[in-house]
Amino acid sequence: MNKILIIFFIFIFVIFAIPVIFTKSNFAKEDIKENIESENQEITLKDYNYKQYDTIKLLHEKTNEIEELPLDEYLLGVVSAEMPASFHQEALNAQSLVARTYTIYTIVHSDGKHGEAHICDDSKCCQAWISKEDRMARWEENEREENWKKIQLAVNNTAGKIITYNGEVIDAFFHSNSGGVTEIPVNVWGGSNYPYLQSVETSGEDAYSQYSSEIILTKEELKNKILEKHSDFSIDYNNQDSIKVLEYTEGGRIKTIKIGNLNLSGVEVRTILGLKSANFEVNIEGDNIKFAVKGYGHGVGMSQTGADSMAKSGSNYEEIIKHFYTGVEIIDM
Repeated sequence: MNKILIIFFIFIFVIFAIPVIFTKSNFAKEDIKENIESENQEITLKDYNYKQYDTIKLLHEKTNEIEELPLDEYLLGVVSAEMPASFHQEALNAQSLVARTYTIYTIVHSDGKHGEAHICDDSKCCQAWISKEDRMARWEENEREENWKKIQLAVNNTAGKIITYNGEVIDAFFHSNSGGVTEIPVNVWGGSNYPYLQSVETSGEDAYSQYSSEIILTKEELKNKILEKHSDFSIDYNNQDSIKVLEYTEGGRIKTIKIGNLNLSGVEVRTILGLKSANFEVNIEGDNIKFAVKGYGHGVGMSQTGADSMAKSGSNYEEIIKHFYTGVEIIDM
């Protein structure tokens, strides 16, 4: 009888104990799996955590105040400030993706440039930004709702996406109009080139004639403007080579130009004279010097009018991005 009871209790123990043992083992495996996945998410910069950047600290340059905004709400102000709402939806989508990428890159590489803020609203430093109220006030009343819907759609269509090269977020430069060919960074700012920022052709930009410009200076005005920056400047306009282009960049802009006794870069001449780009032709006409300028901006990265032209020809925002940024991928953060 005792043997029967002992066998019975052993049978009961086996029935209840074994499932518990295996269940604990399975829980342990799931815990290990979750820990590994969690650790992998924090190991490298390549595995971005979108929630880490869901709030942007925006420095308003004019007031020196910092405003905290959700990332995509901030992007609504960037896209509406940086690109005309009249542009094609796919161009606006591309601008939204570029703006988000530029923002994340700026945060990662800021090194405390703006103190406690991540980024500022000065286009000369970071990206332009405008509040919804101010943006709506500048649009015609009958266009406001439709324009804002296009901006919202652009941000929503690219939500969570950024542009990367070899797994790293890119420095997504952009500009208004390339004049037909974009530029490589070394010809604008010096330093090293970025493999994803190559010189590429952009068709259809001739249609945006408002981005071409002309400046006429008297010979004396030109001389005085250069003297403000170079006190040793002199020029003899009777010499037929007093102004002569010496070298062009890959993008067709002025790389080096001789003016009087100085050899200047096209970028410096653009800065001194306030030209819209370094893509210009210069001619002496009597007592005047005429600068005929093509394009608007530094010419690096995505051309906004080029993006609009591509969109109107049937390209989607991903095709636009991969045209202007060489060898990149679009990933979901």
